[in-house]
Amino acid sequence: VQLVESGGGLVQPGGSLRLSCAASTFTFSSFVMSWYRQALGRGRELVADISSVGGSTNYADSVKGRFTISRDNAKNTVYLQMNSLKPEDTAVYYCNAVKSLYDYWGQGTQVTVSS
Repeated sequence: VQLVESGGGLVQPGGSLRLSCAASTFTFSSFVMSWYRQALGRGRELVADISSVGGSTNYADSVKGRFTISRDNAKNTVYLQMNSLKPEDTAVYYCNAVKSLYDYWGQGTQVTVSS
């Protein structure tokens, strides 16, 4: 399984970005999908995850009310809509797919929030 993230970039505080992660698998709908991030000098942290059929989502406290995770199983894609961005959201964002013993990661996309 290959995961390819896109949509990162430079945005001013208060702005929005939408990240996408496209998966190369016919069984995408059976994977739990997550977004993680890693800021410079810090460990990787879970931002949000979504169940295989999209009925259940979880968010880190730091992004609740600002970020929304969603998925389109017909397009093998998971999204992260990020609103009201803050400088502390600056990080490399990674897509993750998990099913049973299988665990896949994308290459990451940089998000920089700065004026």
